[in-house]
Amino acid sequence: MMGPSHALSGAAVWLTGSWALDQFADYHQSPLALAVGTAVCAGGALFPDLDLSGKVTRNQGGATVARTFGVFSLFLAEVMEKVSLGVYYATKLSRDPRRNNGHRTLTHTIPFTTLVGWGTTTLCTAYGKWAVVGILFFMIGLALRGLFDRWAERAGWVIVTLASAAAAWYTFANLPGDRGYPMIGLAVGVGCFVHILGDMITKAGVPILWPIPIKRRMWMMVGLPNSIALRTGSKAEVVVLRTALTVLSVLAAMGLMAPSVLQRFNIEV
Repeated sequence: MMGPSHALSGAAVWLTGSWALDQFADYHQSPLALAVGTAVCAGGALFPDLDLSGKVTRNQGGATVARTFGVFSLFLAEVMEKVSLGVYYATKLSRDPRRNNGHRTLTHTIPFTTLVGWGTTTLCTAYGKWAVVGILFFMIGLALRGLFDRWAERAGWVIVTLASAAAAWYTFANLPGDRGYPMIGLAVGVGCFVHILGDMITKAGVPILWPIPIKRRMWMMVGLPNSIALRTGSKAEVVVLRTALTVLSVLAAMGLMAPSVLQRFNIEV
């Protein structure tokens, strides 16, 4: 899927999950906590595509996420792509094909998703709000680049970076004192997992079963059959899927923040 679709899917899943927790587990979140979780999950849903690098010196190409902070994020994407390709060749079996890039390999696996979520939680626990502000800066930037793709492209990476820094610092200033903030790690992990699920409904698929060997292949791409798989950039994705995700996000947000509004329209929440 395209970057905006991934980011929107992360936001929709977090808002819907938060609504479910509120309704069935009596787990309430403040507006700030809800906004932070939604932004982080949307950013996390773009994070796996940092394995698609572009032209660092020219500040061109790469995935949506790789262009978020200009040459800095493009360089990070270049590093991650090379690491992913290295892991691919270090673990490939006889029937795994040769590759010239690491896109849709390591960062599109369950172990990577688990590691990122755990690592985020560990950093927040060890360093408190100072780790949180760095994570928020990065993830909010990804969320802005994905959810507001056209605006971000017109504004440029400097404006996106400044907006991310301002939002992260405001959030940092209004968060409670030092603590673990486990929901931030969960939001990053959930976002990465949602990204994997999104790519699974496309023709290319993802190696979601790695590192389980199957028929002398370690990197078996799993996805929907071509006859029903989503084509990246098609009307089914851009119009139908994004509309459905937007409606889901709005309804979940209203169910959390203004349930009385939905009740006026006889919508049960």
